[in-house]
Amino acid sequence: MPSLRDIPAPAKINLFLHVTGRRADGYHLLQTAFRFIDLQDTLHIATREDGRITRLNDVPGVPEDEDLVVRAARSLQAATGCTLGAEIELVKRIPMGGGLGGGSSDAASVLLALNRLWNCGLTREQLMELALPLGADVPVFVFGRNAFAEGVGEQLRPLDLPPRWYVIVQPDASVPTPEIFRAPELTRDSAPVRIADFSGSNTCPGENSGRQDSKVSDTPDRFGALKNDLEPVAFARFPEVARIAGVVTEVLASGMQSNALDPGRKVRMSGSGACLFVECDTPEQASWAVEQIAGRMRQRCCVESAAVEESMTDLPYVRINRVCAGLAVHPLLEWVA
Repeated sequence: MPSLRDIPAPAKINLFLHVTGRRADGYHLLQTAFRFIDLQDTLHIATREDGRITRLNDVPGVPEDEDLVVRAARSLQAATGCTLGAEIELVKRIPMGGGLGGGSSDAASVLLALNRLWNCGLTREQLMELALPLGADVPVFVFGRNAFAEGVGEQLRPLDLPPRWYVIVQPDASVPTPEIFRAPELTRDSAPVRIADFSGSNTCPGENSGRQDSKVSDTPDRFGALKNDLEPVAFARFPEVARIAGVVTEVLASGMQSNALDPGRKVRMSGSGACLFVECDTPEQASWAVEQIAGRMRQRCCVESAAVEESMTDLPYVRINRVCAGLAVHPLLEWVA
């Protein structure tokens, strides 16, 4: 039976995230800018003749029937009446509970892959309709482009983003998204912004010229006053996230003082956390920051040995500290029309 191996499922970061309201059904209205990065999970999928959808490997803490990859496959199967099944193997690299959209990306890649393997013939718009009930972040991965998003995340307009490199740091914490959105102290009335407010330009091609793409200007700090409304809640409820953000902020201040980093660099949180990121103009800047951060923290997977120096025992833990390149488009963009 046909199969596909080494299917990429890239992570995303939210360059900003505003909560602008709440619908009667409880869903929050958002504005955000999604950017894909080259940290990715990998899937291997083989078709089955008996119609069964199975996950071949265990994912800690995620029962098979609740896994988004299984739910995505069953959703496509039900929508199309396909009688084929699938065996899905998932190699996880994107941290869970990190705000990088790993589960959503996995689900989108399953939809795109099985649409090909099963010869379903669904369009991108049809797949995006199937994606939304799986989660608010799933449609953007099917959309396939960096995007300015509104609504609950389903109203997408493509963004043409300049090349950038990102320092991705995950504190030794996992932040459950529902807890952050349920928090009574969460800001839910941020003023709506335009793409032009994000891009830092006075005009926006997507709004003024009839084009759908919006080009983001290549400025030192295009974020301006834009922020992540979920960040204060995550910092208050998960102090380790705030602690690591403080350490990274100290590194950035040192780098700007020594001219190793351009002015205006800030640490930001992606999604509901716990992952933090810093946008850099060059891979050299990002690598410098990662090296400096590594000197002030311990890597969780590498330090539980007798060889740990006594002088390091008061340093905070991180799970991830690495450089990721921003992607221009999703690697599976051409898999569906």
